[in-house]
Amino acid sequence: MNTPVIGVLALQGDVREHLIALAAADAVARPVRRPEELAEVDGLVIPGGESTTISKLAVLFGVMEPLRARVRDGMPVYGTCAGMIMLADKILDPRSGQETIGGIDMIVRRNAFGRQNESFEAAVDVRGVEGDPVEGVFIRAPWVESVGAETEVLAEHDGHIVAVRQGNALATSFHPELTGDHRVHSLFVDMVRANRTAE
Repeated sequence: MNTPVIGVLALQGDVREHLIALAAADAVARPVRRPEELAEVDGLVIPGGESTTISKLAVLFGVMEPLRARVRDGMPVYGTCAGMIMLADKILDPRSGQETIGGIDMIVRRNAFGRQNESFEAAVDVRGVEGDPVEGVFIRAPWVESVGAETEVLAEHDGHIVAVRQGNALATSFHPELTGDHRVHSLFVDMVRANRTAE
């Protein structure tokens, strides 16, 4: 059985919810904080939280450069909300000193859907996810301003791009880990499984 080992970057954010969702999608899920833990996983989820804080902690814990290298080398990676910002090649309005991992040719706008008290849920049709629309939970969510030629748009909401994929990198503005619907995580687990088979 090809059961992938998938990490969740456990520096800040809703780590536990992602670990539960990955396990429900038939992956072995582990928290990742250090380079040696990163080296042991087949793929990685970068959770929601505060992108500036995650960026600074990733540098502090010594995982930023190893993570960039693994993403460049094709390790599957999935970012939700702040994780989407971390996977962007460019942020429209970065905070001072904010760094990204990169990996997806897109420009994102932080907190584009509004502040915490403007959080909302909406049904989102996500290409590659079969069945009913995904219930998207948007919490201080970014959106994608524009994408490059290699980036596939998987979903839009209210005229804005909210899910993308480029090669082995997947990103959503919303939080599927908070809904109990594990189909987006299953899509990512399938990406990791396919990448393992191809290696």
